[in-house]
Amino acid sequence: MLRTLLLFSLMIGFLPVYAQFELNGYAQYMESGCILLTPDERYAEGIAFSTDRLDLSKYFEIEFDIYLGDKNDYGADGITFVIHNDPREFKAFGTYGECIGYGRWNPELPYGSFISPSVAVEFDTYQNPRQNDPTCDHVAYLENGVSYHEKYWNGGDSSYNIEDDRMHNFRFSWNPERKEVIVLLDDNTVYRGNRDLVKDIFDGETKVIWGFTASTGMKHNLQYFCFKRLAYLDYKNTNPHSIAEASQTATE
Repeated sequence: MLRTLLLFSLMIGFLPVYAQFELNGYAQYMESGCILLTPDERYAEGIAFSTDRLDLSKYFEIEFDIYLGDKNDYGADGITFVIHNDPREFKAFGTYGECIGYGRWNPELPYGSFISPSVAVEFDTYQNPRQNDPTCDHVAYLENGVSYHEKYWNGGDSSYNIEDDRMHNFRFSWNPERKEVIVLLDDNTVYRGNRDLVKDIFDGETKVIWGFTASTGMKHNLQYFCFKRLAYLDYKNTNPHSIAEASQTATE
């Protein structure tokens, strides 16, 4: 009963939002209603951005299921969830292959194709030493079109694999009062950090574009996502706290 009441109290303070997407590259709608990002082919890149912008002045949680393929050693390269204000708007894209359609080959060189200003969460399924990748699949937080990362999450498992022919649940929440980002994958907190996205990343802009990028290289996998919900918190009816934390507690 307590868990049921907790989940109900979370939902009454939210306004559900439904999304339509502008698709580029290999991206296309699937019969299931999910969106294909890459077919299981070499050198494919797919981009899907919602036509409704996110409002960073409000607390929100966004939820998807993602699929990263069924080939481990021969699969690549992964998916990124992106929030951006790139001047190319819905046509923005990054480099294929190890940059997963989001970033650029070399973080020290400010040219090439990358999405910026932006924040992103990458679900990386192939090791690329140039981006400081571990030997296993992993999750990392990225900014401004830079694919290179110092930190990542793999659950402490050197054989961690998300190319396992399964759907994985992904949730991203933003708290504008705490300036806090929380990312969950399959109910595990894979990233939690404080960053003033509006001030430090988007130069005061609160209405931003969001969506997914994905790519393959010499190795490849079928990759797609299924949108589940986007919910904004109504501060008048609900005390501001982390939905991600509360939802995780309610399901334990």
